[in-house]
Amino acid sequence: MAALPIVVPGDYLLSYGINLLQYGTLATAWALFSGPTRYISLATTAFFGIGAYTVAVLGEALPWPAVLAVALLIGALVALVVGLSTLRLSGVHFVIFTFGLTELIRQLVTWYEVNVTKSIGRYIFLDMSQLEIYWQLLALLALALLTGWLIRRSRLGLALRVIGEDETVARHLGINTTAAKVLLFTISSVFMTLVGAVMSPRWTYIDPAIVFNANLSFQVLIMSLLGGAGHLLGPLAGVIPLTALFEFLSARFPNHFSVLLGVTFLVIVYLVPNGVVERVRLWFRRPAAMVAKEA
Repeated sequence: MAALPIVVPGDYLLSYGINLLQYGTLATAWALFSGPTRYISLATTAFFGIGAYTVAVLGEALPWPAVLAVALLIGALVALVVGLSTLRLSGVHFVIFTFGLTELIRQLVTWYEVNVTKSIGRYIFLDMSQLEIYWQLLALLALALLTGWLIRRSRLGLALRVIGEDETVARHLGINTTAAKVLLFTISSVFMTLVGAVMSPRWTYIDPAIVFNANLSFQVLIMSLLGGAGHLLGPLAGVIPLTALFEFLSARFPNHFSVLLGVTFLVIVYLVPNGVVERVRLWFRRPAAMVAKEA
């Protein structure tokens, strides 16, 4: 990916590369928490939008590193509050809450814009090229992968895998399940917030409907599930084909994109419930007798 803008220059490929890196980082960040714990979160859009609006409000008042730092702190604070409030929930209750969180934040931002600023959207005028956005997203993706690799090799990673298998057993083993889940949920949310912040200068104009679009949460979820959220590189295996598919569907069928997104979700859950990476791994681990029989 680092060589792409150098080897194959062009505005379209650069734009497509930005989309790949955006979804790749979001899916990797989503899998940091949801992969080992098996908690299905639909809060991706909430943190993405927080990052984007932080830039819209502070982008011209502070240096760019300071804006990113403020976005990181706001995202971490919201994640801590949400995590401490909701990560005692599990299953469908957690899914519903995270979906409702996105809608709640969108409505609050809309109310504030309409009643306080008297404007529904904001313009972002920052001197930032598409190539600069590309490099920042690539750095975020590399950092997210490194973070995932380090967590998997740590005691926190082991604790989260035990929680994913059986949370009751984890508590009986002395694992502080709430602290482990809140910590990783916060780390995951910070990456999502930073992606929203980095992406916002690309649009020039944003409003709540753009940056708090629930479709983003579902797209990230589908990509992660297709590749395999339980593997470090699994989300990227889902991002690459589905980014191309979503580009095609949104361009050719803009009025039916949500329906086609739902159909894609159903097909993936039915055909590869554990992800492509897991299926390939199991295929290579087949007993020799089965391989000989198939031959």
